[in-house]
Amino acid sequence: MSDIITLAIESSCDETACAITRNGREVLANIISTQIDIHKKFGGVVPEVASRKHIENIDPVVQEALDTAGMTFYDIDHIAVTYGPGLVGALLVGLSYAKALAFGLGKPLVGVNHIEGHLSANYIEHKDLKPPFITLIVSGGHTHLVEVNGYGKYEILGKTKDDASGEAFDKVARAMNLGYPGGPIVDRLAKKGNPKAIDFPRACIHEEGYDFSFSGLKSSVLNYLNSMKMKNIEVVPEDVCASFQAAVVDVLTDKAIKACKDKGYKTITLSGGVASNSGLRDQMADLCAREGIDLRYPPLVLCTDNAAMIACAGYYRYMAGRRDSMDLNALPNLKIDQE
Repeated sequence: MSDIITLAIESSCDETACAITRNGREVLANIISTQIDIHKKFGGVVPEVASRKHIENIDPVVQEALDTAGMTFYDIDHIAVTYGPGLVGALLVGLSYAKALAFGLGKPLVGVNHIEGHLSANYIEHKDLKPPFITLIVSGGHTHLVEVNGYGKYEILGKTKDDASGEAFDKVARAMNLGYPGGPIVDRLAKKGNPKAIDFPRACIHEEGYDFSFSGLKSSVLNYLNSMKMKNIEVVPEDVCASFQAAVVDVLTDKAIKACKDKGYKTITLSGGVASNSGLRDQMADLCAREGIDLRYPPLVLCTDNAAMIACAGYYRYMAGRRDSMDLNALPNLKIDQE
């Protein structure tokens, strides 16, 4: 069987990305143009600004991917593209570009779920990884605990009832005027603080199911900061970050390990932007070692939004016979088990 070359486009938020892979797991090019510096002054992503920058960036990013891989459009077997979830305007830029490529080149178009892309990042890093396994998807927009029964076959075991874990990191960082994006800053400060300095709540940790909740924790941090300000007591940012991060990590790791043991799995993967958090990686590694569970996670470049993960997910969809028509639309609230 001949090699399958995938060109993938990702534009769900504020990264314009294009990747080219061979047979799903071999990355030939993975180009990412980030807008972090642009959105820093706003303290978060401004959808209209993000969409306009995608329009400016997408053509040179795609060309750079082709140049890096040493290929032309005619070497590509199919086009994969994120069509949800995400910011609708941002999604439409990448989707429209992918449609134009597929139509003009006469190549198949394959729509990819962004959340599926995150969990597929582990297939790139770990060549021996195969379903079934449990995966914890943690990012700015999503917190999911998923049973991966096969390529493209998923059952959501638990998810956040309110804020995603990454969203909570960003909101706490904003409340403390730490800067944007908040997750890496909180992680860095947490390493210097005392995780037991402040007793923040661990919501849902004693509940039977696998759902998460982080809005109460976020509110508790905000209340603590306001209380300290009213009492004119100096806040120690490192201790707040360490205590907050410990509360998030405790809930994530507890639920993930519980799911593995309840379902009888010996492999768990981490994926999404929060999967790069050192506290989560360290605590999960310790617990997995204790329970005899094999822990896998991607390198940092594959944790945040990128197109290599979309190419990998798109490859398996393509091999399963998935083909999308030109009326494929952006679905900003697309669920991983919706299709």
